[in-house]
Amino acid sequence: MDFDFTDDQNALREAVARWVDKGFSFERRHALAKAGGAARAVYTELAELGLTGLAVPESMGGMGFGPVEAMVVMEELGRGLVNAPLVHGALVAPALLAAAPEALQADWLPRIADGSALVVLAHQERAARYQLRRVDTRATRQGEAWVLSGAKSVVPAGDEADAFIVPARLGGAAADESGIGLFLVERDAGGLAVRGYPTQDGARAAELTLASTPAALITDDGFGVLSRAVDIGIAAVCAEGVGLMERLTALTVEYMNTRKQFGVTLASFQALRHRIADVKMQLELARSMSYFASLKLGEPDAARRRAISQAKVQIGQSARYIGQQCVQLHGGIGVTDEYVGSHYFKRLTMLEMQYGDTLHHLGEVSSRMQDSAGVFA
Repeated sequence: MDFDFTDDQNALREAVARWVDKGFSFERRHALAKAGGAARAVYTELAELGLTGLAVPESMGGMGFGPVEAMVVMEELGRGLVNAPLVHGALVAPALLAAAPEALQADWLPRIADGSALVVLAHQERAARYQLRRVDTRATRQGEAWVLSGAKSVVPAGDEADAFIVPARLGGAAADESGIGLFLVERDAGGLAVRGYPTQDGARAAELTLASTPAALITDDGFGVLSRAVDIGIAAVCAEGVGLMERLTALTVEYMNTRKQFGVTLASFQALRHRIADVKMQLELARSMSYFASLKLGEPDAARRRAISQAKVQIGQSARYIGQQCVQLHGGIGVTDEYVGSHYFKRLTMLEMQYGDTLHHLGEVSSRMQDSAGVFA
């Protein structure tokens, strides 16, 4: 199998890397985090690069790129520790809106592509424990319109978004896959309350409360659409994680080559060299599984879901190992707020819990393992 990137993909990577080097220093990110984590201005700059149109069809003003291009972009944004909701607004939202009526697509997708609108998925609920099928928010029809009642938690960039895509139950029990609809709720809709707050990694999230809030129906058969869109988001955060781990490893190697102990650099000690070798092994395992996740997005549901969960498990394990080892190899400076390495570790910690933590996805992998290897055949 050919894992070489095309010239266009390499050019895209270089363009994003140049912007990161020139436009998003650690000092800028640190200042944004201290100010509360608002990142809409950064999102606008990414829109000027065309990145908000990555997954939007060309007919709607986007570039119509695929998962490999998204992976390339997210790796570079991860290396730069870029604080912007690109995964949620430019990759997940277009995948959800692809199931919407044509008029709704025509209203929102061009604005997503040019960055003038930020639409994010609001799907997490307090009792769900990462289960996409667990939806307690209710949708009620009132004449020709729909209203929603319920609550959503930890909505990324929720207090900066212009609209939300909200799963709500049309019928069935709270944990049924059937009976889930997807709705678009605009920020200024009546009955919608948004409470924003900063997150540990310097970004922002929000709690949403919906009380008979007007909404536009995207699809009344939402579980399959939601599952695929979340898988796209997982593949993207896996790629971001690879970029984060790669840069944190490079920072640690640089530190070991300059920091002296007993008159020699830390890199002179064989035991520490062995530890950094293990770190690099975990990095390459994570990179391989990130590629695997992106390449499997076009597969049928069962194969795709299993592959995505396998990748998320490896990313979570690698992120924890690399983060802990690199902090220990730095010593005390590795956990200070003024040092860039600690911010990579915090972002990796948050990323490990996004779209389901390692333990959740380990359970997903286990539930999908049907092969017996001939032992019980």
